[in-house]
Amino acid sequence: MGPWLRSLAVWVVIILAESVHGTLRQLLLVPVMGDLPARRVSVFSGALIIFGVTWLFIRWMRVGSRRRLLQVGALWVGLTVAFEILLGRALGYSWYRLLEDYDLTRGGLMGLGLIAMLFTPWVAARVRGVPTD
Repeated sequence: MGPWLRSLAVWVVIILAESVHGTLRQLLLVPVMGDLPARRVSVFSGALIIFGVTWLFIRWMRVGSRRRLLQVGALWVGLTVAFEILLGRALGYSWYRLLEDYDLTRGGLMGLGLIAMLFTPWVAARVRGVPTD
């Protein structure tokens, strides 16, 4: 299995973890604080989950270079946006509701979470001491 396939496998683990995270948010946080505030909080806890999964698998991914680590992050961002849109539409969310998560002027912080995701493979490699060219 090459580094790109391994990176894709790690993204699947991330999405599964984030799906559980989203379910727990709906069950535990939304009733207490409301939908938008719960989504804001979960951007930060989600970023920690993404980092934790990446930290666990970064050596196994065998990506190799800083450039490739950022490419993996970009791949994950693209796949995540596509997943979020497809899942949101399948659940009946309006385009307004979906885009609200990405719009800072409407309180959405998802864009910040995606920026964190972009850099997570590189940061995890540095933290774990994974050599890069």
